[in-house]
Amino acid sequence: MSIIPSVFGTGRRTNIFDPFSLEIWNPFQDLRPITTGTTAETAAFANARIDWKETPEAHIFKADLPGVKKEEVKVEIEEDRVLKISGERKIEKEDKDDTWHRVERSQGSFLRRFRLPENAKVDSVKAALENGVLTVTVGKEEVKKPDVKPIQITG
Repeated sequence: MSIIPSVFGTGRRTNIFDPFSLEIWNPFQDLRPITTGTTAETAAFANARIDWKETPEAHIFKADLPGVKKEEVKVEIEEDRVLKISGERKIEKEDKDDTWHRVERSQGSFLRRFRLPENAKVDSVKAALENGVLTVTVGKEEVKKPDVKPIQITG
């Protein structure tokens, strides 16, 4: 963890001096008018916080996607063993007779990519969306170790 306090954001790993930071500091972020609909909650949804754990059998990814339908989410395996999770929560339809007093629920697109390790079985990926949590399970296979052939030293 960085010894410099995180004064440029909130949440985990938001320090501009932290090489593992999940966000890029924008000095103009607080200067935007609130009416644009871009809030900290929207940014959090757009970045889609995802947990990744490894068990003896699989790599398991869990993403909190409240209010997102399975038709609005894509799970893909790209070239070079990259897992891509993307989607969008649509803006609620506005009726001209409605009066909004506050809008705090997040909306917008998200996209996350993860380079899978060598032991990931990219042909056995399963995804399920239940109660607003997307669970992606990538099976594991045993990585074949290179054969080592001893060489007799003469002389």
